[in-house]
Amino acid sequence: MLIAADKFKGSLTAVEVAEHVTAGLRSAVPELEVSAVPVADGGDGTVAAALAAGFTRHRVRVTGPTGAPVTATFALRAEASPAVAGGGTAVVEMAEASGLQHLPGGVFAPLTATTYGTGELLLAALDAGATSIVFGVGGSATTDGGAGMLTALGARFLDAEGAPIAPGGGPLRDLATADLSGLDPRLAKTAIVLASDVDNPLTGPKGAPAVYGPQKGASEADVATLDAALAHYAAVLERAVGPEAAEHALAPGAGAAGGIGYGALVGLGAAFRPGIDVMLDVLGFAPALARATFVITGEGSLDEQTLHGKAPAGVAAAARAAGLDVVAVCGRLRLPQEALTAAGIRRAYALTDLEPDPARCMAEAGPLLERAAAPGGGPSRVGGRGPPRGPPPPPPPRPPG
Repeated sequence: MLIAADKFKGSLTAVEVAEHVTAGLRSAVPELEVSAVPVADGGDGTVAAALAAGFTRHRVRVTGPTGAPVTATFALRAEASPAVAGGGTAVVEMAEASGLQHLPGGVFAPLTATTYGTGELLLAALDAGATSIVFGVGGSATTDGGAGMLTALGARFLDAEGAPIAPGGGPLRDLATADLSGLDPRLAKTAIVLASDVDNPLTGPKGAPAVYGPQKGASEADVATLDAALAHYAAVLERAVGPEAAEHALAPGAGAAGGIGYGALVGLGAAFRPGIDVMLDVLGFAPALARATFVITGEGSLDEQTLHGKAPAGVAAAARAAGLDVVAVCGRLRLPQEALTAAGIRRAYALTDLEPDPARCMAEAGPLLERAAAPGGGPSRVGGRGPPRGPPPPPPPRPPG
């Protein structure tokens, strides 16, 4: 049996989810053979998944989203990854440097938050010997189009007086000239994959400011300011590097993490791939799947977003292609049976069926997962509230060949 679940955000890491599910299964069948590949989709938790897969932890002091120093982590593996070509592979998560969790006192800074620290984190990965980088984006506090990141990597963004513009997305409205010629030359020899579950363009009704700005504290006026500033930023970059800058602004993933996807596409030569696809490659999911007879996936909330590039959908698609049954565990379930079936998930088990109080459910997620995973241990909301029962036992091993 293979457990390949994402984190339960605010409650459990992906590693902890696997541990509790395993404990629940083995409480009934102690000899059950269980393996785990904790997964992530490129957002927060991506580095933790890489570390669980055997990557080495590297910590570095970088600039946080409001300028205060923060400690960020990236993961490094000496040998090449099948996800990207080259030598040592680093997994860099922008939220480690520029994420919402680093806002002092949780106070939003929608116009001034910077991705400068993410650029410093990428530099640290290069210094550590990475020749290929999986760049996971999500959970950002920023909407600066990656300008801060590119500045840390050697780019120059100047106002009409020739002075560097201030940090953040708002000051991009004052941008007069952009010069990317000073970018670290190692970037040109580094294979960088932009891993994200977001396919928004940079600007417009579906762009980074309009869709994600309010989640970072942007008012309606702030959204308008940021959208105009990012459009101006793209126009200046088009003058600096050519028409591909305008094309990248419309490309899937450009609007990821406050537009840092755009900065990665234009300045780093990154290639966009759905985050879960990249991470399944990096984490060695295919070999684990080949040995499995049954798969358990999951995340904190199974909802409409799950179906659009989140980890459980990616795991289920791969397992279905391999002819394996999949069930899911989650904190809360907001998908009907037909949607789960279409995604390749046979049944889902929600912790809220065992503990309906949301606060207690999050606080006691570990023990509840063990109850849900134990055969006979918890009701399934899928298909209605029948008699209590946990995940079915795995099918017998497939014959060889």
